[in-house]
Amino acid sequence: MASTKRKKPTKPSSGSITLGGLGVSAGIAIGPAHLVDSGAVQAPEYRIPRGQIPTELARLDAAVGAARRQLFKLKDKARHLPETAAEEIGFLLDAHLSMLGDSRLLRGARQRIESERFNAEAAVVQEIAVIAESFGAMEDSYLAARVDDIREVGNRLIRNLTQTPYAIFAHVPEGAILIAEELTPADMALLDPKKVLGIATVLGGAEGHTAIMARALGISAVLGIAGLHGKIKSGDLIIVDGIKGQVILRPEPDVLARFERLKGKLEAAQAKLARLRTLPAETRDGVTISLVANLELPREGERALDSGAVGIGLLRTEFMYMNRDDLPGEEEQFQALRGLVQQMGGRPVTVRTLDVGGDKLAYSLDGIANESLNPALGLRAIRLSLKVRSLLENQFAAALRASAFGPVRILLPMISSAHEFLEARSVLTEVARRLRQAKVAMSNPLPPLGVMIEVPSAALSADVLARHADFFAIGTNDLTMFTLAIDRANDQVAYLYNPLHPAILRLIQFTAAAARRGNIPLSVCGEIAGDPRYTALLIGLGIRELSMTPSNIPRVKQRLRALDVKAATQRARQIMEQSDGGRIAALLDDFNEAL
Repeated sequence: MASTKRKKPTKPSSGSITLGGLGVSAGIAIGPAHLVDSGAVQAPEYRIPRGQIPTELARLDAAVGAARRQLFKLKDKARHLPETAAEEIGFLLDAHLSMLGDSRLLRGARQRIESERFNAEAAVVQEIAVIAESFGAMEDSYLAARVDDIREVGNRLIRNLTQTPYAIFAHVPEGAILIAEELTPADMALLDPKKVLGIATVLGGAEGHTAIMARALGISAVLGIAGLHGKIKSGDLIIVDGIKGQVILRPEPDVLARFERLKGKLEAAQAKLARLRTLPAETRDGVTISLVANLELPREGERALDSGAVGIGLLRTEFMYMNRDDLPGEEEQFQALRGLVQQMGGRPVTVRTLDVGGDKLAYSLDGIANESLNPALGLRAIRLSLKVRSLLENQFAAALRASAFGPVRILLPMISSAHEFLEARSVLTEVARRLRQAKVAMSNPLPPLGVMIEVPSAALSADVLARHADFFAIGTNDLTMFTLAIDRANDQVAYLYNPLHPAILRLIQFTAAAARRGNIPLSVCGEIAGDPRYTALLIGLGIRELSMTPSNIPRVKQRLRALDVKAATQRARQIMEQSDGGRIAALLDDFNEAL
């Protein structure tokens, strides 16, 4: 695991300098440094004549329109990134797009142009300053946690207003290590992971969007390095140690040789993992565990197969609704699903219905799902689909038609009661009846209909839901956030996000027991499913299907093949007797170290 403890500067040898920071993406990178500018633009400030106000407002509107087009292009580019990176940048860019609508930032900037006659650039800068200053007193809690995002949107507007091109990575040489004051998540979306070996920045934290992006892209990264600038120039040889959280500038030959050996060992370990692809996901005592893939887009199906996935445990359907002004029809959705089902060649595909809301925004749904002060708790997911039945009917019809080409399961997000599930079930039954009357081919019996366990009410009523649902999938990310009342995108409380909290483990245990009594399949599809640290605990709690980013499957398979289910079950029982999070973590980590 990457280190999150900041290291003090040391001098391991007379010529080299070691600087400490936060290791946020594990790995060793060795290469020439390439210094990049932050891309900040100096905004002019002046007063305009009263008669020029309409012209200045038009300038601002044009900059907003250009910014929206840029963000849409960036989202399209980001879809080619690995799943976790694509999801992370997608959610973030959706938030940026929302700030280019009827936001406080733009309302304030327009008011400053109209009432104070400031030029557009100055109006944007001043409004950002006011928002940042009133951080603690803002009524909009969603924006309050995202002042950095507001600044980034403002900088984009200023670049458009001043017609300053943004070419931060235009001349990055292949095999370079990027050195910067700070890299934004949007910057990360522009990176070519095949060209950039590592990242070192002065600013940044372990749980921010940039760190998550670096991990998803597989780029070694150390952030938060005090004193980095002024000690290095482009072309200098640099080592980025994302494991220990340090960078070594101009390493001496002995230091370089040591890290090259370490890098070689890490690469050999990765090659060993790749060879696990064709081996079964089976424990030492012969228990088979299904390792399936989470997909953001159907075209990631090949990556899932290459990783050794035995099916798709979660296909997010939001991709069909993003970056467009109209809603996808039944036929478009069917074509997308059919292609993936056929590609899987008989392996099951779990299709999750629309989960728009929270940090996932879709402009095709403007006017249907209105903005909420707390989007995560508003009209989203199954609530939205049941309110606007046509959304759910089209998704069900597409999935039913796709089921004629291979095994399909349908998963309902954000279910909080049996009533919601039964209401959705009745819609599925009615859609199936209509399709049969039209003599449309589909599976017989109908595809299994499952519940996403991601809110506490669903977990606590899992015994009731198990009487009606065909399967469960535990979404531990949202379950943890809702249970602990934590937004992990908010740096002020992200440290409290803990999947090993006793409350979370008890909800998982209760759900697993309910699924077992109800004789229905159960999977885990949150981040912990793809983290080998948690594998033994999940298996010990009775989980037999884990759904994850395809790239994580080999590491989890390696851990599984070293496990004994009986021993894992005993350790899980020990853990479930604990009430202290630190003791729980120690018991789990000790067990893993002994494997």
